Amino acid sequence: MTVAPHTGQIVESPSTGPATFVWRSEEDTAAWAARLAAQPALAQAYITLHGDLGAGKTTLVRHLLRALGVQGRIKSPTYAVVEPHETAHMAVWHFDFYRFDDPREWEDAGFRDIFASPGLKLAEWPQKAQGLAPTADLAITLEAIDETERKVTLHAGSATGRELLQGLSA
Repeated sequence: MTVAPHTGQIVESPSTGPATFVWRSEEDTAAWAARLAAQPALAQAYITLHGDLGAGKTTLVRHLLRALGVQGRIKSPTYAVVEPHETAHMAVWHFDFYRFDDPREWEDAGFRDIFASPGLKLAEWPQKAQGLAPTADLAITLEAIDETERKVTLHAGSATGRELLQGLSA
């Protein structure tokens, strides 16, 4: 799937992906996050975010949380590993596994219980928890083209992911 430059709109859209978008600005990121937030399947999704430092993973999560109605300060969970949020419609957990090194922490921190509970789970640096976390419904890879432009690639890993992809391409 490919997206036209300057529009953030999908040009090609296979139901399983990959879908590719180009965001020219942070405003494009915010607009896309609002489209994702409007998808009903999001309420029970596990979304992984991939990309180098500075690619825009946390920025996307902040825009998504704002679009979902989260108020107040939205902190990055880099040191805490997870930050919980509540919206009017769902619980949301934002994970950042960048500093995650010990698989025992998965059990000790109660992550298994969080992933078994209802709600949206968003994970940055998911490869650090590989083999512990479930398969992502939707994997989002962000690539910085320059200071403001991002290439974004989506891969559906489940029926929920395919539903999200289809909703974003409608």
